[in-house]
Amino acid sequence: MAFMPPGAGYDRAITVFSPDGKLFQVQYAQEAVKRGLTALGIKVNEGVVLAAEKRVRSNLVEEASVEKIFQVDEHIGAAASGLIADARVLIDQARIEAQINRLRYDEPINVQMLAKRIGDIKQLYTQHGGVRPFGARLLIAGVDANGPHLFETDPSGVVAAYKAQAIGGGAPTAVGIVEKKYDEKMDLDGAILLALETLRAVAEGEFGADKVEMAIIPTKTKRYEKLSIEEISKYVRQLGSKPPARAPKE
Repeated sequence: MAFMPPGAGYDRAITVFSPDGKLFQVQYAQEAVKRGLTALGIKVNEGVVLAAEKRVRSNLVEEASVEKIFQVDEHIGAAASGLIADARVLIDQARIEAQINRLRYDEPINVQMLAKRIGDIKQLYTQHGGVRPFGARLLIAGVDANGPHLFETDPSGVVAAYKAQAIGGGAPTAVGIVEKKYDEKMDLDGAILLALETLRAVAEGEFGADKVEMAIIPTKTKRYEKLSIEEISKYVRQLGSKPPARAPKE
């Protein structure tokens, strides 16, 4: 009898559970995310920071077209890791949901409500034949009437709130560093520096402002702001005197 690998036959359709209760297509989507570049979010009282590794594959590529952090609404942004094409579809849907809320209720959408709606869409794609799960994780960050928020949505549709979280290939190392150095009482500048310090530890090659994409949503203004390369460079110079961050040993 020929050898059959574990799960053989059960990964051919999204609607089929394996005998041990797994949906292999969802697990494969989780693996796709692990192959992506690292992105992270940090929430403090003064606002939320989103940061992501940026890697341009060729000198012929326009750098502005390589995007991993997206504006969803005036007060919400999102960072993605995994299949960015899948993430763009979800971001477009998030923007539609945000505008529908403004038209229907004449107010900006609640950050948690938006995160749950994106989670619902992802979960729907784990139930029907002929489709596949979205191979992307999103960190959805924003500031609403209830303060700053940071949520993660994964390919299975799970939505969870975090003080700080990382996604992508370097996530385990990044989470270890942030857990060690995170302080809820730090200011927004401190959160930006921590995000850069963490990405420096997981980035390949020489680290610089051109290797990072960053956005902030301050609590005071409740407005999404994309940091320019000049602004990121100032923080990178501040970081230059600090020793490289290291994840705690297990």
